[in-house]
Amino acid sequence: MASAQRVGEDLLPGPRQLSRLGLERAWNGQAKLNPQRDKVTQFVVDEDMLFVQTTAGLITAFDSETGREAWAVLLGRNDDPMFPVVSSETEAMIVVGPTLYSLSKVTGQIRWELRLPEAPSTSIAVDENHVYIGTLGGAVYAYNLKRIRALFEESLLPAWSNDALVWKCQVGKAISSPPIPTGRIVSFASRDGSLYGVTATRREVIYQLETNNPINTPLGFASHKNLLTNAVTEWTFIAARDQSFYSVESETGRVRWEFITGKPINVGPMAVNYDLFLILDHGGAVCLNQRDGEPRWSRPNLTGIVAVAGDTVYGSDVEGNLISVDRGDGAVNAAVNLRNYSQRIANELTDRLYLATDAGTIVCLRQTGRRFPTYHRHPERLPLMPEFASEDGSEEVVEPPAANPPSAAE
Repeated sequence: MASAQRVGEDLLPGPRQLSRLGLERAWNGQAKLNPQRDKVTQFVVDEDMLFVQTTAGLITAFDSETGREAWAVLLGRNDDPMFPVVSSETEAMIVVGPTLYSLSKVTGQIRWELRLPEAPSTSIAVDENHVYIGTLGGAVYAYNLKRIRALFEESLLPAWSNDALVWKCQVGKAISSPPIPTGRIVSFASRDGSLYGVTATRREVIYQLETNNPINTPLGFASHKNLLTNAVTEWTFIAARDQSFYSVESETGRVRWEFITGKPINVGPMAVNYDLFLILDHGGAVCLNQRDGEPRWSRPNLTGIVAVAGDTVYGSDVEGNLISVDRGDGAVNAAVNLRNYSQRIANELTDRLYLATDAGTIVCLRQTGRRFPTYHRHPERLPLMPEFASEDGSEEVVEPPAANPPSAAE
């Protein structure tokens, strides 16, 4: 195992720098890598863990809130192609070369490995029952997780991998985005220009939406629950090469609205509450209202969104600075030079900012004084806030996470 590279304090963003953005450093860490030949290639986060992947196949996992290093493993052979980690509540799954590995999120121990039938084109997707894999040959494969685990316990993997296959759906060209399972339906896009929706259990095609242009950009997704009726609305977002952007009902494939971007989009959209952020090719960002596609604001020098915290959007500009933008009108509040931290997660899940250098230095930033995160997509997963006894014996309630302000249309 390669040893971690030492990092001097002078390379970390300081309090004075961060205060200009209303931020503070929550923690910093160092991913395992060989600094002579290795660098960070993938950098993903869920509500529990942060995963840092390198060119040599090293994966380092950190507690996303405390920065505690949980484990580090080496998978595959040197420089095997590797897709980003995809996680569930208990597992971290990753495609390395021709193999899909499942690791324990807690220990990093390999739980099972599955031999893939053909070369994958995207990272995988997973729900409670299945794992879905899109391929360069234009197929999506669905495997039964329960059967995979049973085969592994019987020492029949990877030789009997095909025994866990539930279905295969073949389309015209390569799958261009990880499938999106929403319970009954699994949707996926192909470079043949279509969005497909099939049933998760039987592969029955429910819809095919033809855009007449290649879809090369990762799909976006948003889910909203009506607190009065408990009804859930799910939307899929598609960027086509002709500069058209669509919002589609995930269950039916019905187009809700269309927006003309004016430039191609090569980065997947970012959905936070009822805001939708689009990053345009060669710079520029647009914030739309998810309900109707109406523009809220645009900012020409933005090249990426890092996180949304309260009434502030944090992003990157064309010079590599970290900037803060007013969530309501897109006005730039401040900018700080953090160009060494070129790896930045587009965090849809919480209000935390995660940045990394190519050499594996990791920093987690938060708004000043906000010790507990705001959960955007799954607020029910936020742990209960602890209560502490103050010196005079009275109960002191810990400050709750910052609430998300409503969009202008709400």
